[in-house]
Amino acid sequence: MKKRCFWVDEKSDLYVKYHDEEWGIPKFDDRDLFELLILESFQAGLAWITVLKKRENFRKAFDNFDVKKVAKYDEKKINELLQNEGIIRSRGKINAAINNAIKFIEIQKEFGSFSNYIWGFTDKKVIKRSKKELPVSTELSDKISKDLKTRGMKYVGTVIIYSYLQAIGVVNDHDKDCFCC
Repeated sequence: MKKRCFWVDEKSDLYVKYHDEEWGIPKFDDRDLFELLILESFQAGLAWITVLKKRENFRKAFDNFDVKKVAKYDEKKINELLQNEGIIRSRGKINAAINNAIKFIEIQKEFGSFSNYIWGFTDKKVIKRSKKELPVSTELSDKISKDLKTRGMKYVGTVIIYSYLQAIGVVNDHDKDCFCC
């Protein structure tokens, strides 16, 4: 049997698949980066498994996370999303997703891609955890969170951003004895 990180619920195929095939694997595609940024912001205050269970519904509801489409959502679309029982229905988080899509596009224009922006904080290098503890935030997530907030993004606090950096593989926080390490 494969040894996985301590947080993986081995009874959940969804969690196992996410851990084994996605979490901590470096991502450079802007669509993937946008999807995970939005999902992480919707996760605020909830368990990640809640978001994973609703992920396919989010993809349908948010036009497969097409950043240009999300940036143009209007009040009619917001009301449609608020009625969608398949997603997390929070007006604040929905409004933040639309706002963040607009800011995401601005970052793409400035840096050539969001990937260039986010990976630029580490010179395109993956940071491996050197300590046994699993932090909830770091100086890096503090720095990125502050920069994103300065650029006008919402729901991008340091804890959310650290979780995001783990998800997109900027930070490799797999346990030392995990087969993915």
